[in-house]
Amino acid sequence: MGIPDIRLLVTLDFEVYGHVQGLNLTKDTRDRCTKTGITGWVKNSKQGTIVGKMQGPKEEVDKMITWLSTEGSPGCQIDRCEVRNQGNLSRLDYKDFAIRF
Repeated sequence: MGIPDIRLLVTLDFEVYGHVQGLNLTKDTRDRCTKTGITGWVKNSKQGTIVGKMQGPKEEVDKMITWLSTEGSPGCQIDRCEVRNQGNLSRLDYKDFAIRF
């Protein structure tokens, strides 16, 4: 894996709404992000949503947001995925992608 193009690193916060907890969505999100070089974190919120932060190559982050908006883990019924605090990065703030509790 080569060094990612610095200009294409992005950061964003996300929140997935719908029937999304208890269906391995946090684990599947972590596994997919780890595989594609995205760093950050994900967790279940008290409001019944999944929230997190992603940082990585724009193309991969965009793919993850599409997956979180439309597909998700088997059994999920996703209403929508909101993205906030989007921006560009010169370097990643996280070493890996973690599930938080």
